[in-house]
Amino acid sequence: MSGQQISAQKLGKELKLPRAVGKGRQVDPKALSEVQALLGDESRQKDLLIEHLHKIQDFYHYISAPHLVALAHEMKLSRAEVYEVATFYHHFDVIKEDQTPPPPLTVRVCDSMTCEMLGAEELIHSLEQGLGQDVRVQRVPCIGRCDKAPVAVVGMNPVEHADAAQVIEFVDKKQVQPEKIDPILFESYIEQGGYNTYRLCMEGQFEVEKVLDVMDDSGLRGLGGAGFPVGRKWRIVRDQPAPKLMAVNIDEGEPGTFKDKYYLDRDPHCFLEGTLIAAWAVGIEEVYIYLRDEYAAIREMLEVEMAKLQANPPVANMPKLHLRRGAGAYICGEESAMIESIEGKRGMPRLRPPFVAQVGLFGRPTLEHNMESLYWVRDILEKGASCMTDHGRHGRTGLRSFSVSGRVNKPGVHLAPAGITMRELIDEYCDGMLDGHEFYGYFPGGASGGILPASMGDIPLDFDTLNDHGCFIGSAAVVVFSDKDQARELAVNAMKFFEDESCGQCTPCRVGTAKAVNLMQEKQWDQDLLEELSQVMVDASICGLGQAAPNPLRCVIKYFPEELK
Repeated sequence: MSGQQISAQKLGKELKLPRAVGKGRQVDPKALSEVQALLGDESRQKDLLIEHLHKIQDFYHYISAPHLVALAHEMKLSRAEVYEVATFYHHFDVIKEDQTPPPPLTVRVCDSMTCEMLGAEELIHSLEQGLGQDVRVQRVPCIGRCDKAPVAVVGMNPVEHADAAQVIEFVDKKQVQPEKIDPILFESYIEQGGYNTYRLCMEGQFEVEKVLDVMDDSGLRGLGGAGFPVGRKWRIVRDQPAPKLMAVNIDEGEPGTFKDKYYLDRDPHCFLEGTLIAAWAVGIEEVYIYLRDEYAAIREMLEVEMAKLQANPPVANMPKLHLRRGAGAYICGEESAMIESIEGKRGMPRLRPPFVAQVGLFGRPTLEHNMESLYWVRDILEKGASCMTDHGRHGRTGLRSFSVSGRVNKPGVHLAPAGITMRELIDEYCDGMLDGHEFYGYFPGGASGGILPASMGDIPLDFDTLNDHGCFIGSAAVVVFSDKDQARELAVNAMKFFEDESCGQCTPCRVGTAKAVNLMQEKQWDQDLLEELSQVMVDASICGLGQAAPNPLRCVIKYFPEELK
């Protein structure tokens, strides 16, 4: 080799000359053009990554490797980041080069607790036999229609009280778009005096301190499960430095929960007005509404109604409202995981402190609320705190929206006094048990809220009343089961759900739920080992998913020992 060649070689090493072709997969021009067409003129900002992934999934019914690379290039993100976000969420079908894309149509069948009780397994088997190769049948967790179980979703169109023939008919007729809902629309809401209370707040007719006092007096608490007093939360965030944001959680993925859907189906602007009042009281500049992806019809409706509201604001300087779409991850019901998802990331809970009230969405102080908590704000200001405090039973005060499903004659959302007992709820609001079914037990707070036997059906249902029994009311998702069911099988169903929905960030939850499922499927439960495993999950899991996952299995051991013999 000549001296000149050696010098050139050394120079190349020193300068680290770029490769003629970059590392990894190259951007495919066709895929890039397709992604650019889908995104149009919309911003490429990082926090819209999940929104843009939805566009590809909706149009092509899956997300190919070339489309992922093209999206990363278009948004100026690393390919690894786009890939890890896309593969984190259940509703994105990420297909590698050596994989076959899924069929163009997917039929999703819920196999969570209530649907399993009411025939989901038989429905899934019949559909797998009765549908052709061009339709995929997919098991999915709770989709928020437990009162209409079993439920299938054809494309985006839910089929309630589904049987195989009905679902196949939907497929044959290509009824795949979201169903139509009939809420109070913006025009009607305005005609009925809607947004007048918010306008009075903005015009100074209400004093912030007096509003905060009314919220305190009403006893309104966070209705997403945690039960933190609303007035106190507003004061905490109000005292934080500007600019401040709000994040509204409508990702009610807890099996058995559908109350937020119930109210949004009927009166979305009542919720939006409550949101704006909260924003005024706390000093919020922008509001991000996080809606679970299963509520496709509500999403389409909210997009239209929020556009009407922002085009015709009741006052000047109204906060900007953003609607963000979840992607099928129960963990995003946890407030910090939801915030991560809104920011375009994997929905993994944050370690605290700092709390989201101090460092939340985009690093700003953030008021986080469940949708139903905001739904009652307008009524409390217009009617006074007594509209809540005049109700209650057995020493408790207020109203609770119970999502009731299972073996009752009248499942659905029942607005009942706080402190009502399970037997009273069944008899007075649900028209009793189904014929041929005897009340045997219940989940008072969804899959994570534990399980109690019928013999404990006279305990008042409210925040804090169930703690001594290893249970909690949470979001008031009540699942009633009968002597035709087994508590241990329902507990296995719940634990499988937690295993599937664990974000994987912490070992106690990720490994603990998987090991618990295996142990619980044994004919003879190793109760000592299960208890040891449960304690580790409770003590060491980062967030409430792992901490609450053992509740059902512990309750079976404690209250249903006859099933373990």
